[in-house]
Amino acid sequence: MERKVHNIDATGKIAGRLASQVATILMGKRKINYAANIECGDIVEISNISAIRFTGNKLDSKLYYRHSQYPGSLKTTKLKDMMVKNPEKVFIQILHNMLPKNRLRPKMLKRLIIK
Repeated sequence: MERKVHNIDATGKIAGRLASQVATILMGKRKINYAANIECGDIVEISNISAIRFTGNKLDSKLYYRHSQYPGSLKTTKLKDMMVKNPEKVFIQILHNMLPKNRLRPKMLKRLIIK
């Protein structure tokens, strides 16, 4: 199977729209031999991920939660703080939720390269 490399510049693009475009490429839905149970997607290289945009008040109001399963250990982090600290992790999390929830998702994410 031949895999093409798609180079995408994320400067000024809206995060959700970019993630849905990348998810389609990683799944291989643009190919004529697409099948949901076969990993036939391409490789995606994204540059300037720290320059993506968010619409509305998402930077101030969107919260990410994590919990260690101990009582009282729910932690919240604002999207703005995560974008300053690690914008790659934010985009990977957005993309992770857009890919199909099956065994192929980790293999698809391995074909994502963030520069």
